[in-house]
Amino acid sequence: MDLLHFLITGSFDSGNISNLDSIVRDNSIFFTIITTVILVVLVFIAALVKKPSEGLKLVLFVLMIASISFNTLYLSASTIYKNERSITGGPVHWHADFEIWNCGKEVDLVDPVGWSNKIGTPVFHEHNDKRVHVEGVVLGDEEVQLGRFFNVIGGNLTSQNLVTPLNDGTVMNVSNGDFCNGEPGMIQVFVYRTEGANFSQEKLQYPEDYILSGDSGVPPGDCIIVEFDKPKERTDKLCQSYQVQEQLGKLKSE
Repeated sequence: MDLLHFLITGSFDSGNISNLDSIVRDNSIFFTIITTVILVVLVFIAALVKKPSEGLKLVLFVLMIASISFNTLYLSASTIYKNERSITGGPVHWHADFEIWNCGKEVDLVDPVGWSNKIGTPVFHEHNDKRVHVEGVVLGDEEVQLGRFFNVIGGNLTSQNLVTPLNDGTVMNVSNGDFCNGEPGMIQVFVYRTEGANFSQEKLQYPEDYILSGDSGVPPGDCIIVEFDKPKERTDKLCQSYQVQEQLGKLKSE
């Protein structure tokens, strides 16, 4: 396994897989580009030589097959290796809804720009829909922590500080003790979860460490309310997805 890890990542430290996904992605792009360049050069040589010898034809053919085979082998082996090392046993597609509130006013998270339809990483992102998406192979619990989500979208979340890039070009940056409607405010995160046909909320002591539930639909996936407001034990905010299910009588608040 150590040798395979080295062949995939270039490192013998098989115990550290925190950056395995980014290493494999970067290597795959690099090897694909190199393979493409090699093929272009070989095709150019073949076209340039009007009457190539049988030996040259054989060399060009072998080099083409070798470069394509190497790239294909790496892509296949790295994909299998990531799946085997992941805690999910392969790709997943999970969701959790969220809302962010600043002193009683909901804020609008920055939208994707350019060709991208998401902010974050290929595995952990948001599509301008107030929904956290986990799409791909999850290598460890730390990859789907709430704090990491805020990191990958360009912000930060702890029990002491909240930084969020907003759609109007500004950044929400608040800390415990900052004033909110004339009173000292506090970073507070509440999570709604379901159990059967019932749902309940919990206030998180260390929100950055919270690991998202592994559900594709919301509900039963999490509804996460992030608030900077005066200290409270419960929130009156609720994600629209949960509200709809409650109104339809499919969910009931405990």
